[in-house]
Parts: sequence; structure tokens; C-alpha cells
Amino acid sequence: MMVTLSEKEAIFMAVKIKTKAGTIDIANDVISTVVGGAATDNYGVVGMASRNPLRDGVNSILQRDNYSKGVVIKQDDNGIEVEVNIIVGFGTKISEVSKSVQNKVKYNLESMLGITANEVNVCVQGVRVLGDD
Repeated sequence: MMVTLSEKEAIFMAVKIKTKAGTIDIANDVISTVVGGAATDNYGVVGMASRNPLRDGVNSILQRDNYSKGVVIKQDDNGIEVEVNIIVGFGTKISEVSKSVQNKVKYNLESMLGITANEVNVCVQGVRVLGDD
């Protein structure tokens, strides 16, 4: 299985996987949903944050259907590079939460979509007191 990216796909932002049976196109919104779900499934993560907080609201937590606003995906022939923007809970060890997010995102991308993440960069956009709305 080989992951490739053409100029046309860079515009439409999709990962193309070539198999013996044909081609599989996976849209970046699908990848963002998998990444966001993996990130928010970790202890200490309050939610996803926007990569552009001034436009979308400072420290506002994204809903599941808006995870693409908190995920940046860069693609090349050898896999993808993912940036995840999260908000963590106050009192948690941010470095450990971030490592956990990296591992879970890489695992979920590989197991669910068959995509290799060469890098998973975690950007902590804010800290929330748990139970604080």
C-alpha cells in the first residue's frame, strides 16, 4: 500500500491510498474527525481548540463536527504530518497528556485508516478548570 499526493489532491486535501484492487481517497475531514476523536479520548484533554482562536473564539471548545478547525494536516508521499490543537484540564501534567495524545492519534490513524503519521504535533491552546464552562 502506498500513500501519494498529487497537485489536484493538495487542493482538495485528500489522502489517496493505492492498493492492488484500486484507489482509496480519504478526505481530510475524515482524518480530522479520527484525529479529534483520538485526542479528546485521552485523560486530561477537555476538548479540541481552533487553530485560529482569534477568528473562532479564544479557548472555545470545538464540537465533534468542527474538529477540522482544530487539526492541521500536511501530506507528502511517505505519510502525513498532523497538528492537533487541544485544551487541557487544570492540574494535569501537560507533557504526559500531550504524549498520550500523540500516541493515540498515531495508533488510530494507522489502525482505522491505514495512514502513517510521520509527526503528531500537539499545541496546547489553553487550560480549563474541570467543570468550568
